Order: sequence, then structure tokens, then C-alpha cells
Amino acid sequence: MKLFKYGVYALCASAMLSISSCFNLDEEPYSEIIEEDYVPTEADEIALLATTYSQLRFVMDWYGLFDLQEESGDVIVTPTRPNGWDDGGTYKQMHKHTWDNQQGQPQSIWDYCYKGIANANKILKRADEGFFTEESKPKVVAEVKGVRALWYSILCDTHGNIPIQTSFSEEVPVQSTRKQVFDFIINELKEVMPNLPTEVNKSTYGRLTQWGAKCLMARMYLNAGVYTGTPMWNECLEQCNDIINSGLFSLETNYTDIFKTENSGCVETIFAIPYDEVYNEGDNNGPVFGAHMKFLSSNSRKVFNMQTTPWGGSAANPQFINSYDPDDMRLKYTWLQGDQYSPDGVLITTFPNKLPSIYKTDTDDGYRVGKYEIKVGAKSLLSNDFPYFRYTEVLLMKAECLLRLGQNETEAAHIVSQIRERAFRESAHPEKATVDAAWLKGDTHINYGTLDEKGQIDDAGNTEVVELGGLYDEWGWEFAAEARRRTDMIRFGTYQKKSWFNHTPTANDLNGNSILFPIHLDHLNTNPNLQQNPGYAGK
Repeated sequence: MKLFKYGVYALCASAMLSISSCFNLDEEPYSEIIEEDYVPTEADEIALLATTYSQLRFVMDWYGLFDLQEESGDVIVTPTRPNGWDDGGTYKQMHKHTWDNQQGQPQSIWDYCYKGIANANKILKRADEGFFTEESKPKVVAEVKGVRALWYSILCDTHGNIPIQTSFSEEVPVQSTRKQVFDFIINELKEVMPNLPTEVNKSTYGRLTQWGAKCLMARMYLNAGVYTGTPMWNECLEQCNDIINSGLFSLETNYTDIFKTENSGCVETIFAIPYDEVYNEGDNNGPVFGAHMKFLSSNSRKVFNMQTTPWGGSAANPQFINSYDPDDMRLKYTWLQGDQYSPDGVLITTFPNKLPSIYKTDTDDGYRVGKYEIKVGAKSLLSNDFPYFRYTEVLLMKAECLLRLGQNETEAAHIVSQIRERAFRESAHPEKATVDAAWLKGDTHINYGTLDEKGQIDDAGNTEVVELGGLYDEWGWEFAAEARRRTDMIRFGTYQKKSWFNHTPTANDLNGNSILFPIHLDHLNTNPNLQQNPGYAGK
């Protein structure tokens, strides 16, 4: 089983007790241990570190990062169905980009991130008070600050202009600009990098190593043009080359192995978020992997002999599905499609590639996310670890930097062809894996425009050629349903300009304001130092 999952995440409750107490332990043969005499063990340190990581499981939880990144993009749609899913219009607002300062998903991201940041600041406070040994303190502080930078990177992407809080206190934090947040993240990562571990083994699984920190830096640099107005392709390329040249990571032979229930041994994963259907169960243990309950149809219970009934909401936008090459096996491995059979071979239902409207669809309309293995007998929670950073991202980032810089476009095409080889190897036409720079620089294969109830384009909307459209598509096909689509769309300009399914650009899209979510009214009312992001109501 997964060492970090059981050795760290399962200790969160005891760690929180350690943080809030004076370390008076009622254990035999001692009646008590006063704080001055308490010497923490390695297990205690790991338990404390767990509180910094544990909230990251919000990625695949309700109103988590997946919902925010995918519902607002062009891949995932949650339409109204016979069993509901209107939910006060929240999913329509996300799809249409008509959210306001009381939208639940952005508020959830804010709350989760600042919980993680607060937990990090608690540990740093303990470090300043001498809780850790002089030998372990630099490493603990580096790891905690690195994870805190990861939390801030999410907020930099989603909300931009946010408070930077580096101490555990009741002081009301002051708001920083998006560029200031970006600079803070980069400076923190540079500072802690030397004290982060370089080993890749069971002891560092699910923890931020130098390679995870470099991947985070590369991701920040990749989007620097959006975050700061100044592209930083060379800086991104440098971090990618460091990771590649380490020789510690490689592409997994089989695409499906990355997302299996037992995937902790994946050679492609640089940083994983561990989940467990038993140890993560219950509200007291924080967020969980429950997104499959929203992906699957209620009829999927019989398909996987599940111990619970899925709710059946989200599905794939047919336009995105139609952009795949039929021989691209990622189409098969990412999406549940067509006839669905029970484990003993009985036809249960069919998932067609159609969604008549976001306002009304049938129960089983639309392909469903099947990328994350649903084991037979699955519960309402999954144990699949989420690959937050994986080696394929590093390769694609390098390819994009080379193309953006106009450097060695042949190498960029070779990198992408290497990734595609895995996707086409089992098909009837493995030669399709090979692409050239002209293909990468061509227009997107997604037929953008709004759809009528028959799935036909009724308004093409913006028809501008997407720069590096072939590479843009490769990001989409490789990382579909991995909680990142919105960020990639913004970088390529499609999020702000294109129409898809029942979405047309809003005024906020066209002037660029929608690339940031609003700060929730509750946060504006409780922190007088906050100013609302442009384009939204509030102070």
C-alpha cells in the first residue's frame, strides 16, 4: 500500500492535536510530558507535515479544483437532467461565464487554499519556537514553504490579487497584486530548493521534492505572460531541462496505468495527491476523491457493481470528443462511451456522444469521464492518487517553450510525437503518432461555435486561427479531465474568445476580466483590505 498515504495523511488528526496542544501526552509509563522535555520523533514530524498537504485532496472533491477548472472550460459540461442538476443554475453560470461574487466554486477554492496556508503557517510557527531539532528544521521549513507556495500558485491562477499571509496570527492581511503573488511564489521556491529532497522513492512519495518544486516553477513560468504580462519561456525551459536531465522520470508504458486505483508506483508521477477510500472517509478527515459520483450515470452502479449509486451529472462536450483522431487511444481510455456492460456481460445502458442542451438532457446522454479507474465494487470514494505533476507535462511545457521561442521546432515535434506514440501504439495506424512543427503550429481540430439541439453549429462565433493550435489540442487530449483545462485555454486565448456548446463570450471574457474569478462577497465583508477583481460587483 502507499507509504505516504498511511504514514502521513492518516495522521492528520493527531497532528492537529499536536499543533494545538502543549504536547501533554497521556501515555504509560509517564503521567505527562511537558513541552520543554518533549523531543519530537520523525513520525511526529511527518504527522505535522501532513496537515500542510491534506487539504490538497480538494482537487477531486465537491466544488474542488476539478469543478472550477473544467466546468468553466470547453471539455466538461454539467447539464440539467431528469434527476436534477440545475442546482440553482450554478453549473450554467460556470459554463456561460456569468458567475458573480457569490458563486460557490471560487469561494470553495479560496477557503481550501487558505486552510492549507494557515496549516503551513502553524508549522512554521512551531519551527520558530524550537519544536524541531536543529538537524531537521531546515528540511521541514523548506518543505512546508514549498507546499505553501503551491497553495499560493492555485490562488494566483484563480483569483490573482490576493493577500499573502506568512505568519500564523490574527492580523488582517493586506491584498497583493497578481504579479506580487507570482514573485513571492518564485522567490520562495528558489529559497527552499536546496533543502528539498532529490530522492524519488517511497519516503518522498506524495511529498514535494526538488523536482516537484521545479515543475511548479515551470508551470508558473509557462503562464507568466498571463500572470504578469511578461512571458518567461526561457525560464520555464530551464526548469524543464533540469527535470528531464535528472533521468528520474519517464513516460509510463500504458496510459491507463497512470490513473489506476493502485498507481503509487507510476514512473511518470512527479508529485501525487494520495487518496484512500477508507482512511480519507468522513468529514473529519478532510476532502476526498468523490468526483466519480458526479461523472457517472446512476446506471453505472450496475456496470461496476458499485456499492453506491452515482448522481450522474457531468459529461463531455461533443465538440471536444469529435476533435480526437479515431485512432487516438486516449479517446477510449479517457471516456466511458457507447454500450456499457455489467461485469457478467449484461448490457446496462449506452452513452452516446450527444448532449442536446445544457438546459435539458436524458439521463445517459454524453460520454463520461472514465480516465480514473473505477474498480468493480467501488464505493462513493476512490483510492486513485491524483498525479498533480507528471512527466508528460514537463515534456509538453518544453515543446511549447521551444515553439514560442522559435527554437529547434524539430525537437519540439519529436517530443510531442514521443508522447503521442503511447496513444497510437495499439491502434491500426501507429504512424499517426508522428507530427511535425507545421502540424503543431496549425489551427485547432476543435470545431468551435455554439451547438443546436442536434449537435450542429448554429453560431460559429470567433473563427480566428488558434496559434499553435495543434499543440493546444495535444494539451487537451493528453490532460483531459485533469483539473487544468481553464488555465491552458486562457494561455492560448480560446477561453476569452471562442464559443462552445451553449457558451458565448461575455463582456467580461472579451475584455479579459473573466480570467480571474471574483472574490466572494463574504470575504470582501470580513476583510476591509480586500478590493474586488475587475469586472465584478463589490468594493
